[in-house]
Amino acid sequence: MSRPDHSPVTEDAPASATQTVLEYLRTLVSVVVVVLVVRTFLFESFVIPSGSMIPTLQVGDYIWVSKYTYGYSRFSLPFSPDLFAGRIWGAEPHRGDVVVFRFTKDTSVDYVKRIIGLPGDHVQVTDGHLYLNGQMVPCTEPHPYVARDETGTALEGEACTEQVPGSAGAATVSHGILKLTDDGPQNGTPDYVVPPGYFFAMGDNRDDSADSRFMGDGPKDLGFVPMENLVGKAQRVFFSVTAEHPLWQVWYWPAEIRWNRLMRGIQ
Repeated sequence: MSRPDHSPVTEDAPASATQTVLEYLRTLVSVVVVVLVVRTFLFESFVIPSGSMIPTLQVGDYIWVSKYTYGYSRFSLPFSPDLFAGRIWGAEPHRGDVVVFRFTKDTSVDYVKRIIGLPGDHVQVTDGHLYLNGQMVPCTEPHPYVARDETGTALEGEACTEQVPGSAGAATVSHGILKLTDDGPQNGTPDYVVPPGYFFAMGDNRDDSADSRFMGDGPKDLGFVPMENLVGKAQRVFFSVTAEHPLWQVWYWPAEIRWNRLMRGIQ
């Protein structure tokens, strides 16, 4: 009795294994390319490491930043290669935008602040009050506020809703700020005039933020920020965690997630 004519299984195995490996590699390469394209041209995620943007952003917030909003500079690209100067398809930001940009003293460091002044604007802080182009920026509905910064230090002060005038026909931007004191150099500044090609940035935690109010040569002094340093606009908090306990204590994970902040838009 003759046997059916089958090819030996061992002869097909090497070809099948090679094909499987190639499929895995093709899938991996496709995923890497998609991630690079999205990260370079569309969105990039960042985590908030400090309390300088409280109450808008909390320590441990994970945010999505749109890269396309203001066009692209070399800082939009991975590793920031010095391929060109300025911005491609550039668009000027608006007052009140929360943005991620490269630090003026070290462009390997990312900062997140709010844009308060644009080219030609006069910005001044007097007795703790913000003045823009000679007019005091209103801050309504004051109320007590308590938060903790990145060191766990309690920040007890007064929060209110600041109303930054819109620019280029945009609406007024209403957002929360935190005030701890009316004293200190951050609360009594000269009248700064924003030069062409720059913007003036401030943190919403007005007394615990190294921002454009500090114009010196110190390592943390920000000064005016070049438009070229913009990375993108902060759009949404997609995850947030307090991280008060060590990572291995998994039983604390659900309690540490700030569920009410997930997918929250950034104003």
